[in-house]
Amino acid sequence: MDNNDLENKTFSASLQRSREIEQDITKNPSNYRVLTGDRPTGPLHIGHLFGSLQNRVKFQNSGIETFIVIADYQVLTDRESAGDIAKNVKELVIDYLASGIDPDNQKTSIFPHSQVPELNQLLVPFLFLVGNSELDRNPTVKEEITAAGLKNISAGMYVYPVHQAADILSVKGNLVPVGKDQLPHLELCRLIARRFNKRFGNDKVIFKEPEALLSSSPNILGLDGAQKMSKSRNNAIFLSATADETAKLIKKAKTDSIKTIYFDPKDRTEVSNLLHIVSLATGEAVESVAERIGDEGSARLKQILTESLNEYLAPIRKRRKELQEDEQYIRDVLSRGIQRARAEAVKTLSEVRQAMSMEF
Repeated sequence: MDNNDLENKTFSASLQRSREIEQDITKNPSNYRVLTGDRPTGPLHIGHLFGSLQNRVKFQNSGIETFIVIADYQVLTDRESAGDIAKNVKELVIDYLASGIDPDNQKTSIFPHSQVPELNQLLVPFLFLVGNSELDRNPTVKEEITAAGLKNISAGMYVYPVHQAADILSVKGNLVPVGKDQLPHLELCRLIARRFNKRFGNDKVIFKEPEALLSSSPNILGLDGAQKMSKSRNNAIFLSATADETAKLIKKAKTDSIKTIYFDPKDRTEVSNLLHIVSLATGEAVESVAERIGDEGSARLKQILTESLNEYLAPIRKRRKELQEDEQYIRDVLSRGIQRARAEAVKTLSEVRQAMSMEF
């Protein structure tokens, strides 16, 4: 069996298990604790909204305890400077809250991992459980190095997945929403948990191996229709954009010369992507949207996209404006999230020290 066959087999098994978990979540939400998050590299866009934020809202509304980590240290893995990290963290929280994340429900906590020293202290014992060769062959890390065009690769980049394991295990997260490309990171976390239990557990399970909840979220391309929506690729519509800014961006979106609009993601990628976004904003099937436009062409498609997306984003924009004028509330949200994450990480670190006979 070659590497591709093995990868496909692993993905199929993960997908099947993920579907079983989805069914169980509705019956037993209290059995799960989700850890998810983002790097604060800039404002969030509609790709984040439809791809992950809506799922997080769904988790909290289902009664699942959710920790959202803002991975501020990890910004430095592929860039010289973190930029205005405090501003980016604040804007990230505003985007979360405006999209429906509700830390006041006592189920959701938002925290930057730089502010939880116990979490970062777990990184040290975890590093002793992983070999250099295992870190070096992580395919996701390799792809990130290539994408960033790095020539001088920091140790931080290589231990990125170990740091993610510390994020997850510090709060005893047992369910991690991931895309297929993130499965190697989670598998390393599971490996660390398994090795720690075997080496130091003395027949006691210190860490449960977290499971993947494979994303069924849509893959949203940018307005160029060629690449994933991203700030760095200058092809995104940000949640912070005004209605006029959104209209101007959509007007410049790439389409093609065929007048009749129909959905064909293979041969008409750009048009199909715009139809897809309309569908996400309205709930209407892409084929129905295309049929409604018919021979009216790309101009009509862009008009419908502008109207539907601006209508969908209107309440989010209103909430964003309110939150930007309430800095104290943003600070309170982060303070409560940090306290909650630290409380969990303190307990976890104490367990780890006891297991390793390092409590003095």
